[in-house]
Amino acid sequence: MATAAAKLSGMFRALSSRNYRLFFVGQGISLIGTWMQQIALSWLVYRLTDSVFLLGAVTFSSQIPSFILGPFAGVLADKFNRHKVLLVTQTLSMVQASTLAALVLTNTIEIWHILALSAFLGIINGFDISTRQSFVVEMVERREDLGNAIALNSSLFNMARLVGPTIAGLLIAAVGEGMCILINAVSYIAVLASLLLMRLKPFERVQQEHKVWKSLQEGFQYAFGFAPIRSLIIIVALLSLFGMPFTVLLPVFARDILHGGANTLGYLMGASGLGALTGALFLAQRKSVVGLGKVLLATMTIFGVALILFSFSKMLLLSLALMLFTGFGMIVTMASCNTLLQTLVDDDKRGRVMSFYSTAFMGMAPIGSMLASSVAEQIGVGYTLAGCGFLCVLSIIPFAIYRPKLRRMVQPIYQRLGILPEIATGLQTASNLTAAQEKR
Repeated sequence: MATAAAKLSGMFRALSSRNYRLFFVGQGISLIGTWMQQIALSWLVYRLTDSVFLLGAVTFSSQIPSFILGPFAGVLADKFNRHKVLLVTQTLSMVQASTLAALVLTNTIEIWHILALSAFLGIINGFDISTRQSFVVEMVERREDLGNAIALNSSLFNMARLVGPTIAGLLIAAVGEGMCILINAVSYIAVLASLLLMRLKPFERVQQEHKVWKSLQEGFQYAFGFAPIRSLIIIVALLSLFGMPFTVLLPVFARDILHGGANTLGYLMGASGLGALTGALFLAQRKSVVGLGKVLLATMTIFGVALILFSFSKMLLLSLALMLFTGFGMIVTMASCNTLLQTLVDDDKRGRVMSFYSTAFMGMAPIGSMLASSVAEQIGVGYTLAGCGFLCVLSIIPFAIYRPKLRRMVQPIYQRLGILPEIATGLQTASNLTAAQEKR
């Protein structure tokens, strides 16, 4: 009994930090609203247009700014007060959601409104995501709890993905999409309150000799000049490019293949969220990064195979079960890469490196979504998604081949920094996988 209690407390050890605890609660409430808006918007677009291409176009407009602005946002995160940057981005996100809710509730919404407001949110997220990723280290009091905090962030994100879409599906069926978006607008109050209640050390601006472009160049050379870091970023990019389009195509599966409604879409997203939550909790209970390389290989393969099987399913229960595996595989791969990067990078370059992570994650997804939606218009969503899953499985093979080389590259660095040897071994393992992509 005592052992089980110790394991449970260890799983949530990052919550002992007051600032992180505040952020965890506020962000949790806000993320439920975010997922509700995402489901409502996808259903609204498909209901208004019956166009798979426009589903991809909306996703593209909301995420492509992260691809363009992400690296510059990383420079900002390293130069300026991350706490104040987040206050600005979260406030602007609330304004975006409020405007969108007003247009939907008054029945004046048009597709160009959705595209424009999605692009505006994409610009905000371009600065928000890398800043938020870098801010985690400031909220956690003990450095050894950083990996646990990142895993808990993933748990929180996916708990919201379990709850938000399910509520949204029921609300859309009952009162329409506008109420979901309005709830999201209100939910930003929680995360803003949590940020304002934090007690942080006084911000000390680091005097940097280089201008923005020079700082960006320096960060790029640091991240992509070292194969283990480069490899992890490439894994995230490939998963986003080939794997993330499945969320764009889900409304089509829910309505046209499974013959359901908005609630069916909510159940599919909720099942994916449940699988992802399980994966995040699996990572949270790990005490170190040892073995994450092998985990990455397994989970990216699981994700790809589950997508292939889901693409041919016409039974709701089977589809829901397969969504569990897609969610698990996706989040464990993404969160493992995040944890490894956060452990590998130097503090003064953390914002820039995490901006490249965000660019790979959020920036490649819209390109994949546009490609997948365009192909789906020609050959159908089933074959398109099967192809995406196949490419995910195929892309991990080179990383598996180069694991030993990357392990050797990382080990001396962590020994020099005084980190435990077993931690170094685990980090290398994960880094290894990705390096192979450089040889493709």
